[in-house]
Amino acid sequence: MGLGHIPVLAMEVMSMLAPAPGSLQLDATVGGGGHTERILEATDPDGRLLGLDADGAAIARVEDRLRERFGERLTLRQANFRELAAVAPDAGFERFDGALFDLGLSSYQLADTDRGFGFRAGGPLDMRFDTSRGVPAAQLLASLDVTALTSLFRRYGEEPKAARIARAIVDTRDATPVSSAADLASLVERVAPPNPRAPRRRHPATRVFQALRIAVNEELEALATGLAAALELLRPGGRLVVLSYHSLEDRIVKRFLAAERKGCVCPPEVPVCVCGRNPRVRLVTRSSITPTAEEIDANPRARSARLRAAERLAA
Repeated sequence: MGLGHIPVLAMEVMSMLAPAPGSLQLDATVGGGGHTERILEATDPDGRLLGLDADGAAIARVEDRLRERFGERLTLRQANFRELAAVAPDAGFERFDGALFDLGLSSYQLADTDRGFGFRAGGPLDMRFDTSRGVPAAQLLASLDVTALTSLFRRYGEEPKAARIARAIVDTRDATPVSSAADLASLVERVAPPNPRAPRRRHPATRVFQALRIAVNEELEALATGLAAALELLRPGGRLVVLSYHSLEDRIVKRFLAAERKGCVCPPEVPVCVCGRNPRVRLVTRSSITPTAEEIDANPRARSARLRAAERLAA
């Protein structure tokens, strides 16, 4: 497979999702289409898949690459998975037998020189998956004050040097706008250089870029909404599989599955359950699954991936 088509934990995803011929599947983030292709192969000859992505370029690529091969078995919609509850029935999917959320950026997006997702590719600081909606990252950097930027970098990037970086951005923009990925990466590297003794070096702007992308696309809010919608649409026995790539995402997924596994939401001091809420899932993975060293060597983007899976119980 070419650029952008190396799906992370591919074998593990297929094992956890367990797609069967004739089943109805959801790929909530088609990206480069790697997982989509494998799911459609596994559900041959009559399984169908609904593929979503907020990025119109991703939808166009998957359409071009997979339509001729899979025909009407593949339904694509440009939509954020937070819209799943409305989009799925409209596309003819009232229920699913499996749902996959791969929350990582594709290599295509990281290499996109028009939206500035990655500091290596450069480009204007847009970072929106859907460029017809929301506010570009450069606009946030130009308008937020030091306190707001510090909070953003801490909350969404868990950046320990958030205050220093925020102050430098505000001081710099008075003379020159911080409007490109190269501008931002250079600024962060200057004011918060990496520790030369760190065992594994990563670019010092990694957390800042993550924080801006999450804020621009409201990713964490969308994830909570999308998971809830997917669970509602899963048939009993259907699998929910999620690949996350940083602790903020993984925490949301872990807590969501733990709450749905527990069911009851009565306070601890109540001796007998009065809420009547039953468990809705059983965990398929007790702890997260992570890539092997061999996979990370072959696909460095996989290094931070965590896979969690659960199965929908009967109502």
